[in-house]
Amino acid sequence: MSQQFLSEREPAAGPVPITLIDIVFPGATNHHGTLFGGAGLALMDRAAFIAATRHARVPFVTASCERVDFKKPAHVGEIVQFAATALQAGRRSLTIEVEMTAETVDGTQRHLCTRGVFRMVAAVGDDCPAGWSLPPLAAFHEPILPGEVRMVDIVFADQANSSGRMFGGDALSFMTKGAFVAASRYSRCLTVLASSERIDFRHPIALGSIVEVVARVIGSGRTSMRVRVELWSEELLSGARQLTASGEFAMVAVDAEHRPVNFIPSHLGTRPS
Repeated sequence: MSQQFLSEREPAAGPVPITLIDIVFPGATNHHGTLFGGAGLALMDRAAFIAATRHARVPFVTASCERVDFKKPAHVGEIVQFAATALQAGRRSLTIEVEMTAETVDGTQRHLCTRGVFRMVAAVGDDCPAGWSLPPLAAFHEPILPGEVRMVDIVFADQANSSGRMFGGDALSFMTKGAFVAASRYSRCLTVLASSERIDFRHPIALGSIVEVVARVIGSGRTSMRVRVELWSEELLSGARQLTASGEFAMVAVDAEHRPVNFIPSHLGTRPS
């Protein structure tokens, strides 16, 4: 656990939520410039899978999902967030609610796109002990600090090298995405990467692992911010977790012409006109 970001504090009540965050790029949109419904559903299912696996540390498959109505679309350039929370644990099935929201980069608009309930079933083998059942839902969890961005995902085959380890470039991309989201929410402006400090990869990340970025703005000037980013890797079934990489990124707030622009941090008031 990151001692850089986290301090001793009271736990939060309720099940442990997980958050998957992405950015809508043109390749994932239709001719209207909005995120494909199938792409949104795939990310919702992925979030549900991660939430289920973190709860019980056994293989899961998706058994069903309730009707999903897209109330509002997510547009190109918007940040989309998928929050997955376990609602009910049965003997071998877990009910996960996933909420998809979209927000503009400047943080001035945020809306619910859709919400769905996924039923995940533990795919345990015949050697499973008689009477085995999923553990009960956690009553408490560690709260997220204000301004802290946490993003989870899974390492897939197209992100791994011939040795079955995550490419360093994909890991850096994930860390940079976390820095972008943290800086954009902090400044309520479009931000771009200006520089990064040396980043040493302490441990390889195996194919199929859960990866989590923890990002937080630790300093700012008139137009720039320093964002501390940690990359954690987590074995899917054992839950063994280790800090894989950490570094600082310099992000600059820019206007529509990509020129540096002054900003007021989001927690201090409104942006200057």
